[in-house]
Amino acid sequence: MTLALPGFEQMRLPGADGVELAAAVGGSGSPVVLLHGFPQTHLMWRHVAERLADEHTVICPDLRGYGASDKPAATGPEVYAKRSMAADIVSLAAALGHDRFALIGHDRGALVAFRAGLDHPETITHLGILDIVPTLDMWNVLKGVPAAVGYHLYLMAQPPGLPEAMIAGSADAFFGSFLDAWAGDPAAMPETVRAAYLAASAAAVTSIVADYRASADIDVTHDQADLDAGSQLAMPVTVVQQDWGAQLGYDAAAVWKAWAPDLDHRLTRAGHFMAEEAPDEIAAAVRDLLAR
Repeated sequence: MTLALPGFEQMRLPGADGVELAAAVGGSGSPVVLLHGFPQTHLMWRHVAERLADEHTVICPDLRGYGASDKPAATGPEVYAKRSMAADIVSLAAALGHDRFALIGHDRGALVAFRAGLDHPETITHLGILDIVPTLDMWNVLKGVPAAVGYHLYLMAQPPGLPEAMIAGSADAFFGSFLDAWAGDPAAMPETVRAAYLAASAAAVTSIVADYRASADIDVTHDQADLDAGSQLAMPVTVVQQDWGAQLGYDAAAVWKAWAPDLDHRLTRAGHFMAEEAPDEIAAAVRDLLAR
């Protein structure tokens, strides 16, 4: 059974470089694009999208390499660079007639949103980030035994071949382990939705690994270049995250303030899958962001 966002139209829209993205589009008003995380699809936004659709045109794509979107071969690191994935989103929104829009991302989608904010400041009006720090900072704060929580980052950073084979050989166990370990409220993810995530991830092992591999290579290069140039996010930014700073020993708000001068940094008591576990809280944070 294919799950869909009730009341939303399913579309295929042009991304960058000939890539097509699957997206659910609904509501009316100023545009808001919602980007999903790992190991998920746009379905993770089902509750938040419904809450925002009364006031906004809500666009929920599957990222390049995920869900029902195209999964181009990783012929070079740029194919799954967050710069390319951000260009997908700008192209998709333009195809719907939106040359300016608010962008909210969770997990991997938040990394894409961060890159879009830096690369397309004239396009992204407001930026919402759920439960990450930027790629460059992520590698800097993952140190010592507590960094074991990010073991998958190191696994998928390895050269092509072994990571893909290992994950494909036990895809449901691998992807399911994150759905279990990162959930604050497992009941917020019904079995039908969990099964959809597992099926979509198992069908996308190669492209998911390529996405993560890019974050140990070309994405770091791009972030470092922006840091060296003093680039910052020009738009209002809201970050909502678990208290990773306390767990890993760094000041999360200070990390984000260096990139985002106009920052609202919030901690949540929800688990990693906060858009599903606490949709009222996340929808309220988005509305507050859009009011700035």
